[in-house]
Amino acid sequence: MLNDLFILSISIFLIIKGATMATKYSAQLAENYRLSKYIIGFIIVAVISILPETLISINSAIEGVPEVGLGTLFGSNVADLTLVFAIIIAISGRSISIDSKILKNNIIYPLLLIIPIALGIDGHYSRIEGISLILTGIVFYIMAFKNSVDEEVLEPIKKENRKKNILFLISSMFILLLGSHFIVTSSTDIANYLGINPIFIGIFIIGLGTVIPELIFSLKSVKKDNDSLAVGDILGTVLADATIVVGILSLINPFDFPKKIIYVSGLFMIIASFLLFYFMKSGKTLSKKESFMLLLFWALFIIIEFSINY
Repeated sequence: MLNDLFILSISIFLIIKGATMATKYSAQLAENYRLSKYIIGFIIVAVISILPETLISINSAIEGVPEVGLGTLFGSNVADLTLVFAIIIAISGRSISIDSKILKNNIIYPLLLIIPIALGIDGHYSRIEGISLILTGIVFYIMAFKNSVDEEVLEPIKKENRKKNILFLISSMFILLLGSHFIVTSSTDIANYLGINPIFIGIFIIGLGTVIPELIFSLKSVKKDNDSLAVGDILGTVLADATIVVGILSLINPFDFPKKIIYVSGLFMIIASFLLFYFMKSGKTLSKKESFMLLLFWALFIIIEFSINY
């Protein structure tokens, strides 16, 4: 128990350090490639951020407990769309500015999150459904990437600087991945020691553990006035989890799972996405009042999950 607490402390330090580096070099890389900071967060940082839950989900499916992995994915998504934004605004002490590109996708984004819920409504994901989810995520990312190139011609950037930024960004992502991995493993050991239900572990404990990279990265970004980078990271992670990661799981090993994961966690994820985009559309900011409402929504989600799984 004490050993797990020590590992947890070290892991938190690694994540904070990695997030600091990632914020700096992602912003610089965006300028190098004439991409918006929103897209750098949405694609590059988000893809790296999903690695912990991807590995956890794959291992859980292989070991015959896919509901833990799926619960982790949907649970972390609900936390990303609600709790993470609430914490960022509370700590930063200000509203978050919303980039026009995000508002442009305010209709298609929540609709894309409905697809994995609709396909899994019968409590089963097949390989064909997995391929469909992967293609859905990839197509959306390609469209987002094409719309991200800055039309303004920038001054040439030295290749040395570009390579340096890529190297440090990859290094920071590795640190984030390492820290996140040990946070999840140590948290899981602690939860098992206390005798907590496996599904609730996936939704609440592991799910919260895997959102820490997004939380720290986004918080650092907002403190440096890189709001688009923060929002892009969170939204990109959620979309990748719900489409590409679930698709990979289904492709590797089609699986059955308790329907309540779809009916509860999946439904909360969809409602959270619509609620978040509704708030962001109003005034093109996410205010303290709206973030508090998101926090209450997440608390309701946890209460319901707790009552169902105990």
